[in-house]
Amino acid sequence: MEKLVIIPTYNEKENIEAILQAIFDLKQDFHVLVIDDGSPDGTAEIVRQLQPRYDYKVFLEERRGKLGLGTAYIHGFKWAVNKGYAYIFEMDADFSHNPKDLPRLYDACKFGGADVAIGSRYVKGGGVRNWPADRIFLSKGASLYTRIITFMPIWDPTAGFICYSKKVLETINLDEIHFVGYAFQIEMKFAAWKLGFKIKEVPIQFEDRKHGESKMSHNIVKEGILGVLKLRWYGLFTNYRKRVKTGKANFTEV
Repeated sequence: MEKLVIIPTYNEKENIEAILQAIFDLKQDFHVLVIDDGSPDGTAEIVRQLQPRYDYKVFLEERRGKLGLGTAYIHGFKWAVNKGYAYIFEMDADFSHNPKDLPRLYDACKFGGADVAIGSRYVKGGGVRNWPADRIFLSKGASLYTRIITFMPIWDPTAGFICYSKKVLETINLDEIHFVGYAFQIEMKFAAWKLGFKIKEVPIQFEDRKHGESKMSHNIVKEGILGVLKLRWYGLFTNYRKRVKTGKANFTEV
């Protein structure tokens, strides 16, 4: 068990079967953990029905209610570390992240010396497709704002298509990661950077979803703006590195 892709879902019935098929069509022994936040559209039931097709290499964790992207990934990270996976991936269910890029992120960590590999829209060779101008402006503005405030040398700090090596998730005290939206993605990268892990950005083409509704909200954007300021405060005036560092994690089952 080496590679696990974590996919949080909420009302993704139109995408979930296709995204799972696309991952397994790679034939590179990826396992998948779907974390469903009580989708009323029956996403979890679709996953359950598909598990035998993939020899039960698709796992399902169901949570009650919409608890947030960040808490879903933290739940998945702890699950993955407990199960002994060496490389753990974040990925959306809606095909905005191309499954064909998973091996490139894996190679960057396994063979390229990275501890964290980010599928980046804003490095040479990366980009976005089918996004309205205001969404591009917001995303690029958020990335620039984050780099200026935190000094973090990452061009796409809000990216959500990522490969973490196990040692990163064992070292970060996941219980000290508190943000749930954009700021969650930023804080995980910030913590890895502060702890001295090697981060590599791999260019990807990000494509807007074709089915279902975006989970973006004003609260998520607000959390991102304020969260970056809080990270800067922590970095300047607290021992942030000590706060988010733990020894080899001794996680209990979740």
